[in-house]
Amino acid sequence: MSSLSSLFKKEGLVEKHQIEGVDPSDRYFNRAILVNRTPSGYSAKVMYEALTVEGQSYPTVASAVRELVAKLHPLGFSKMRTRLNFRGTKYLAEKETWIDYQDPA
Repeated sequence: MSSLSSLFKKEGLVEKHQIEGVDPSDRYFNRAILVNRTPSGYSAKVMYEALTVEGQSYPTVASAVRELVAKLHPLGFSKMRTRLNFRGTKYLAEKETWIDYQDPA
């Protein structure tokens, strides 16, 4: 197996996304979402003050991030948006567009 193909099969941190929005206290927040490769796909995790929210494993990075945002909504977070900041060690944020998430009705 080549070193390149083994790199893509390794578990661990693969991307960092930025999330921002409004917290339950009605304050603006901005944090990093850590996206890890797992044996069955990707999982996302965010830490905010004393709160840590971690999602299940999903087949794509986008679905892992989307599920994490969905877990934050019932906790009182709103007006959230995300974008990719790092893929591996490569900084991408200025080139990536924001993804806005609709608040539940």
